[in-house]
Amino acid sequence: MTQPGETTHFGFKDVALDDKQTLVNDVFHSVASRYDLMNDLMSGGLHRAWKNVMITTLNPPRSDAPFALLDVAGGTGDISFRAAKAAGAGFNATVCDINSDMLSVGRERAIARHLDHQVSFIEGNAEALPFPDKSYDAYTIAFGIRNVPRIDLALKEAHRVLKPGSRFLCLEFSTVDVPGLAKIYDLFSFNVIPQIGRAVTGDAESYQYLVESIRKFPKPTVFAEMIRDAGFARVSYQSLSGGIVALHSGWRL
Repeated sequence: MTQPGETTHFGFKDVALDDKQTLVNDVFHSVASRYDLMNDLMSGGLHRAWKNVMITTLNPPRSDAPFALLDVAGGTGDISFRAAKAAGAGFNATVCDINSDMLSVGRERAIARHLDHQVSFIEGNAEALPFPDKSYDAYTIAFGIRNVPRIDLALKEAHRVLKPGSRFLCLEFSTVDVPGLAKIYDLFSFNVIPQIGRAVTGDAESYQYLVESIRKFPKPTVFAEMIRDAGFARVSYQSLSGGIVALHSGWRL
């Protein structure tokens, strides 16, 4: 329960905890139609390689055996589509996102890719998922958990909806750990990305927030401990591209 006066961060600003979700929603309503293009421009296409590592780690079965993936904050469907391509006929994915505009983009993309029979889209909150206990074989969240106001609740919900023996995977921006790269990364992030956002989407402020939100996200060792606190076992993480991103993993025993 939110305490009176409780605050959190929205980028580098402090805001009321109950206000953050609305502010985040406004960001993604603004950028939904160009979200995937911006990912390419901001990362130089590297986000594709990072997501491929996530799918390889997920390793969905290439058989007719049923396999249900819950892809949270995955509105445009990118992770689910990649997983469906790698999996067999028994695969199905549920994309759960709180933002209706992102979901609309995802549904259109699913139809265009003839994947609408395997990938469905549901509006829902990561902090209170609208799904039964122990109902999914895997949970993925890519570049979304840092936008959740109460990350601890989202992790507990991930644990709740996973079947015993199932895996949690989170791909998220992290802390650069290569000398010299951090300075270059900061210069690009704060000076270039918002201007790309202005040119492509007409919205620099949303991308300024997204850059700032990366710096406010917990360091990988701290986030790994949060995953353990939510009940997951065999928690680990893999740094990618000099620590620009990290792939976190945990198992629901």
